[in-house]
Amino acid sequence: MKEKRVSFDFEVEFSNGGGIQGQGFRLDITGDDIDDQALADYIIKDMRLLMVGEVRILNKKIIEEPHKRSVSNSTDETVSEKVKKYIDLSHTISNGLITYKGLPAPLICDHLSHVQSREMYDEGTEFQFGRINMVGNTGTYLDTPYHRYPEGHDLSKLLLDKVSNIPGVVVRIGDINKRAIDWTNFASINVKGMAVLVETGWSQNWGSDQYFEGHPYLTEKAAIYLRDHGATLVGIDSLNIDDSSTGSRPVHSVLLREEIPIVEHLCNLHLLPPSGFHFSAIPPKIEKIGTFPVRAHAII
Repeated sequence: MKEKRVSFDFEVEFSNGGGIQGQGFRLDITGDDIDDQALADYIIKDMRLLMVGEVRILNKKIIEEPHKRSVSNSTDETVSEKVKKYIDLSHTISNGLITYKGLPAPLICDHLSHVQSREMYDEGTEFQFGRINMVGNTGTYLDTPYHRYPEGHDLSKLLLDKVSNIPGVVVRIGDINKRAIDWTNFASINVKGMAVLVETGWSQNWGSDQYFEGHPYLTEKAAIYLRDHGATLVGIDSLNIDDSSTGSRPVHSVLLREEIPIVEHLCNLHLLPPSGFHFSAIPPKIEKIGTFPVRAHAII
């Protein structure tokens, strides 16, 4: 079979302003054709473009021509065993904390206080037994498929390799006021087998009324891209990974249907490098619960 290449022009607009153009660009392809989205994906990765808003493919045509190069697979970065740094990516849960408007705040109190316990133990020995009443969607939490689908697995069936010590990448969104985060923001990054953490900067509004209004979110196309390119887990430092101004939840639907856990309300993502770290967000093993707080953290 004769080798094929695609010839095309392109226009790229960046989400933080500006853009680039290319004319008569040629790229090796496998098979007889390539669609515009796959071609845009190649362009973003090949040029290592960041903060891409939109890619337009123009004047595309397929030509018979020998390939100019072979594609090599990049290797994942691993955590050094010599020096480790732990980064806490979770918000603190406190009595009365409002994580999501409309959901009750946690009630945290003593079941048995240190003072009360003194009557039960020898002199000089005392303990505190704490009690908490809260919904699962409190603080920084992880969603399992049961959160969205009645037939999906719950916390008790969650595999540890989905939430523990996963190689991670941070996708930084430069404009905090950019709400819809599309697939092009991920196309320059290898997400296969990764915990993909989206840093929007929205966590700086935590604890204020602004946190609940106009938050950034992923588009359905972004979720499909992450699913199709093998992301292991997806997290965001925002109120919701979906647009909460509507009743539709396409990102939850796409990712949780594929058993890709979601972590929402992350923080401190600015302390992480773009890659070269491992991420963990492990909830307790509870039946018939789909969402629960986690102590999300990264090891650099």
